[in-house]
Amino acid sequence: MAKKARQRISYVLELDHSSSGGHRLGVNGLAVDRDNAILYSGGRDGVICAWDLNLDLKNHSNHDRASSQNAKLQPTTKFRASTQAHTHWVNDIVLAANNSALVSASSDLTVKVWRPQFGDTEPHTIGQHADYVKCVATPSSADWVASGGLDRKIYLWDLNGKGKSLEIDVRGDDVSEKASVYAMSVGRSVLASGGPESIVRLWDPKTGKRITKLVGHTDNVRAILMNESGDTVMTASSDQTVKVWSVTAGRCMYTLTMHNDSVWSLFSEDPELAVFYSSDRSGLIVKTDTRGTVEMDEGLSVAVAQEHDGVSKVVACGDYIWTASSSSSINRWTNVETGPDAQLPEPFRHLRAGSPVSRSRKPSAASANGLEKNEIPAKSILRISNTAAFPEINGSPESNLTPGTVPRKGSEILVDPVVPVIEPIHHLPEETIEGQNGLVKHKLLNDRRRVLTLDTAGDVLLWDLIRCEVIQRFGKKHLEDVEPEVNTLEAVAPWCSIDTSSGNLTVVLEPFNCFDAEMYADELILAEPVDFREDQRINLGRWILRYLFAKLIDEEIKRDEAYRLKLNEVVEKRQAATRLNPPTSISIPAPNMQGWEPSDSPATTPRANGPNFPMTPGFGIGIATPATHLPGLAENVAIPGSPLDKVSSQQLNRSSGEDYFSGGISSADTPAKPATTPAPADQAPAKEETPKSPVETKDKEKDTAKSPSTPFGKKFRMGMSFGTKKLGRSASTNIEKPNVAEEKPEESKSESSSNHEKEIDDSLRGVIQKVHNDYEKQLLEAPENLIETKITPALPIDAPVLKLPQGTKVIIQEETSGGSANLYRGTVMSVGVDADIIEEKAPMWLGEVLLANTIPQKDPVKVSFVLHPWKDSLPSIATADGNNRLNANRMLRVKKILAYVAERIDPQSEEPEPGALKPEEYLELYCNDQLLPNTMSLATLRAHIWKGGNDVVLYYKANGRKEIPKELPQPQLDDPVVSDPGGQTVIPPIATVS
Repeated sequence: MAKKARQRISYVLELDHSSSGGHRLGVNGLAVDRDNAILYSGGRDGVICAWDLNLDLKNHSNHDRASSQNAKLQPTTKFRASTQAHTHWVNDIVLAANNSALVSASSDLTVKVWRPQFGDTEPHTIGQHADYVKCVATPSSADWVASGGLDRKIYLWDLNGKGKSLEIDVRGDDVSEKASVYAMSVGRSVLASGGPESIVRLWDPKTGKRITKLVGHTDNVRAILMNESGDTVMTASSDQTVKVWSVTAGRCMYTLTMHNDSVWSLFSEDPELAVFYSSDRSGLIVKTDTRGTVEMDEGLSVAVAQEHDGVSKVVACGDYIWTASSSSSINRWTNVETGPDAQLPEPFRHLRAGSPVSRSRKPSAASANGLEKNEIPAKSILRISNTAAFPEINGSPESNLTPGTVPRKGSEILVDPVVPVIEPIHHLPEETIEGQNGLVKHKLLNDRRRVLTLDTAGDVLLWDLIRCEVIQRFGKKHLEDVEPEVNTLEAVAPWCSIDTSSGNLTVVLEPFNCFDAEMYADELILAEPVDFREDQRINLGRWILRYLFAKLIDEEIKRDEAYRLKLNEVVEKRQAATRLNPPTSISIPAPNMQGWEPSDSPATTPRANGPNFPMTPGFGIGIATPATHLPGLAENVAIPGSPLDKVSSQQLNRSSGEDYFSGGISSADTPAKPATTPAPADQAPAKEETPKSPVETKDKEKDTAKSPSTPFGKKFRMGMSFGTKKLGRSASTNIEKPNVAEEKPEESKSESSSNHEKEIDDSLRGVIQKVHNDYEKQLLEAPENLIETKITPALPIDAPVLKLPQGTKVIIQEETSGGSANLYRGTVMSVGVDADIIEEKAPMWLGEVLLANTIPQKDPVKVSFVLHPWKDSLPSIATADGNNRLNANRMLRVKKILAYVAERIDPQSEEPEPGALKPEEYLELYCNDQLLPNTMSLATLRAHIWKGGNDVVLYYKANGRKEIPKELPQPQLDDPVVSDPGGQTVIPPIATVS
């Protein structure tokens, strides 16, 4: 089976809705549906919007500039609908299939089709590239669309869902690194593409074969148009030119130079491209009209308008022009009449009089000042090409030339040249379709739970990544100025990544590190108080996932109840039959020392079923040791065989079995072997409890094995109880180990055989299949017992209740060669309804977290440090050989280190006196001459105080509130702290931080 691609979970925090729709970032694509007067726009926020224009686009009117003065009287554009089509920039959109389908190309690698007129609320993916998709094109009335991208491929996709119909490798035999496709146009029998290699390539869309290539541009080809017959191609380039090519001749016919900056967009509705619109990086919008001319460079180019930013897309329809830029708003401009009835200044009027169409035009009445009504100003007329005739105005040759065309000798240096000023006809748009504010910058704070963002309006917001909401607003400030005000002195393991490229705050959770970060429960501010254990930590990844998918968990619990109900009906019938025909005698097998059946019995396998085990009064499995309390187990644990409370059992397992960061302070130079010595002793009683999953049982055995007992354990409990030292020794020496060893092969054999019996899906559904397999196995082994649920999501003590905003988006993604592809997208409210889809698409590790409360196991990250008394004012805690180098979990707090020191230099009785001072109340810890707060962790201390790569050097000191002996008490030879059977020195852990 091929290795499954890595999957990740993302969630998008909901931004404030200042208006009913609109983009949050710049707009890259525009398309107009003339028949229905609908404008479509695609933005860098991944959103596609539809707008009702409320305009008559079917008929041209004599819409002159005077009418723009009455713009307020005209109907304004209304928001119609929108869809979060993509998770990255929408780079291009096109209307297809007689305007019934809108196709979009995105940097999220997908090509999607949206049919809002047919009731589609979400677009459907029809194709995918291996890199950013930059452009889409389709011939009129066709049922296919072509897409091109940075993967140097052109694909033809069927709009009816039949998938890819053709693939064109743009590189071909010429392996070019610049063969990316930035622009495309499709005619009846020709497909044209261009990109950074500055070459326009022509292809046969039926066979994918190359027809020819057009060479002439010197920079990136940014836009392409093709006439209806397919024999003329028009291209715009970053070399500031627009070229017109003859397909039959295979060469450039005209080079138009009306722009003085990189030309980004072309648009034309004319079948022969006689009227076209162009826009450039400087924001200039130009209309060019070549109707009625013999040569194209005899046409008229007019500067219609000037945007503040580069215009990425221009479209025109009827009497209007729409422009898209890096702003989230879309501007509508009044079109300019450039046809035979255009009012031109006298020099241009004579110049144009040579054309047959212009000769037949009747002269218009002149106004009193000599200028005709609505006459196009001379400063708005551009020189269409370097070879075009251009009249002198006011006798100044310089004024006849556009910027960049001033003639000079090769050696001449121009000093303050007179650059003619281009004055566009329109200075203000007729209407602005307002966008919203999107995020453009972010800073993740040290606690990795809060993020500062800056939006397009200049406002700074502070977000809580766990609660998915804005918690503070700072107004219009510099983000760098706000950061010191809100940042804290913390060092938290990376557990998520932040992305604001789409204008929204997206949090990405990767399986390899999303469970690495934790926070102490006593730092939480909760609406409803929870009785946490001392020094309990909350895993951030598990916490947020638990409530992002809360509706899914509820749905799976309902389904599980229905599934078990059917199984238990059979069990209840069997129980009823047994009551009607009771047995005359009961045969009880003799248990061995561990309380299990003999290992040679093939029928059963030891099971950790806790309360599910048949309870027979007087026949409970006892603890195989005379001790009253086993090390590593809480003293209030009920003896197996007695009634156990379900909730307390789950809490017990949670406290000891789920903390993969477990581990206290130990000698940094000592192997971990002695710490695992008590493992076999603790495994037998561990089997008696009720784990949430087989994985947690193993975790419990592992954790209890790492918890040797010390007197400190009773004085400073941290979520786990430690017995006395003597009990620790008796537990490791008195319990017979062979019985446990005998059971393990049988258990593993049974597990192995059951795994081969039924294959499970490598998805969230596989977790449910495991649960159902366990139910069936239980029915076979104990058919008289009712089936109890094995779906055990995290309880509030592990994941305090969160009420996330309903609009928070949840996305499941899969890695691809060029980025990531969406497998599922919904909201926190819809994940329950979409349970079937999520079961199929979501990874198995997510199911184990949500339904079994099991997170992947990882070795804890530890920090090495050295403890010294401050100026020898207190006894040293170094071992007999002078070793005082220790290591501990990176989350261990300063107060626990002080408790460790106190245990060594000031041992107390197991039962502290009432009112006795805690170690952190009479001891202090210093690093680099700084007094450390009691709640500071080792990780924070190392990152912000020590700031070095070597072992952290710490000094402990008394503050005078308690008298401490000057000499260290001498340990006894039989003390396990000093010696162990292996002869290795071990400093036992003072804390298991859980």
